[in-house]
Amino acid sequence: MSRLNNLSIRLRLHLGASVVLLAFFCVTGWAVQGIYSQHLRDSHFARLQSAVYLLIAMTELSPQGRLELPKQLAEPLFSIPNSGLYAFIENPDKTEQWASPSAAQVKNLPPLALATGVWQQEALRLGKRDFLQTAYQVRWLAGQTAQTIRFRVLEDQQYFQAQLEQFQRALWGGLAAAAVCLLLAQALILRWGLAPLRRLEIELAAIEEGEQAQVAGAYPRELAPLAGRLNRLVEQERARQQRYREALADLAHSLKTPLAILRAEPILRSESSGDDYAQRVNEQVTRMDHIVQHQLNRAALRGSVELAAAILLKPIAERVLAAMQKVYAGRGLTFTLDCADNVAWPLDEGDAFEVLGNVLDNAGKFAQHKVALSLRSSDMGLLIIVADDGPGFGAEPERALQRGIRLDEHVAGQGIGLAVVTDIVHAYGGTIHLGRSTLNGAEVRIVFDRRV
Repeated sequence: MSRLNNLSIRLRLHLGASVVLLAFFCVTGWAVQGIYSQHLRDSHFARLQSAVYLLIAMTELSPQGRLELPKQLAEPLFSIPNSGLYAFIENPDKTEQWASPSAAQVKNLPPLALATGVWQQEALRLGKRDFLQTAYQVRWLAGQTAQTIRFRVLEDQQYFQAQLEQFQRALWGGLAAAAVCLLLAQALILRWGLAPLRRLEIELAAIEEGEQAQVAGAYPRELAPLAGRLNRLVEQERARQQRYREALADLAHSLKTPLAILRAEPILRSESSGDDYAQRVNEQVTRMDHIVQHQLNRAALRGSVELAAAILLKPIAERVLAAMQKVYAGRGLTFTLDCADNVAWPLDEGDAFEVLGNVLDNAGKFAQHKVALSLRSSDMGLLIIVADDGPGFGAEPERALQRGIRLDEHVAGQGIGLAVVTDIVHAYGGTIHLGRSTLNGAEVRIVFDRRV
């Protein structure tokens, strides 16, 4: 069912119309074939009925009530052995039975049960041969005595079948040719009818690539309102992005100056090896400054840009883990990394730091002893797994992805870390899943599919 739901509109219309068209041709073919078969059968029975009338005209009864037929029969096929047309006359009162010379090999005829003046027409099987039979019974006056005379004519069905098969070949051949022509015409009509949709798709792709500002083509009246609404939607989205960039730039600029002042203070420049507090503050201020620079760079962008080359993720992961080990040194947490040296993916470096930092920081808040980070890439995509041995996400893990939701109010935080990660992952076309880890704690699984 899912494959059917993914079919294109053009293919849906083509398949639907093709099924209806083929069903129509099949039903029409069977109906025409049935009508012709019945008509052909009726015509053969009419011919046999004419042969019976001919027999009646040729037959005479002697004064003694015996059958008398001429030596030369009016129907030539009655005189040719095994011609396919066979005649029989019965005179039950005199126990007589006459058979035409053509019927020398027709044996074991079944007895007739006839009413005088009533035609009997049926299909008959004798041995391995099929026949069409017409029989008729008359009362014949011979002298002063009335006698019952029965006339029977048989025709081999091979002639009927030959005519029927010839018609069937012509019928189904013609219908098949007509169906092929109509299917081709249907495909051309569908291609022509759906051309505006293809043009609209091309224009939308050009808008996504930045090659044009809006939908500019002329479209049929069914699509014209859609094109107008798409243009309004594009304009609204651009305005929203512009407001977002401007607000982000204002925020970053407003934080940049206070951070510069803090970094200029002597306490932050202390080089004393024993001044751990000043060193940690200096590291965090530097990290905040990097975040501000990263947000400034993001605010300056005019849209998502595909990176030409992928970045190595192991150095980034090692730097984030080193920071986490310092942050949670007082709790004695162990951070492990499983990542090959060549694991790379086309991510912005700042986004990679933000994703790994938020997820690892969230795991460190709840872990008891251990946090494990795994990064693996393949032909299918990139898989990032962060697992801990904490209490896990509970019965409704997906709530943790909602902005401002905190599953544990006793742990410090704003409830936006995983929501920010979700936004970044979705921006790159990835997915994020929360579940139970192999460490019996929480697991965050991030998947980036490789785009073809």
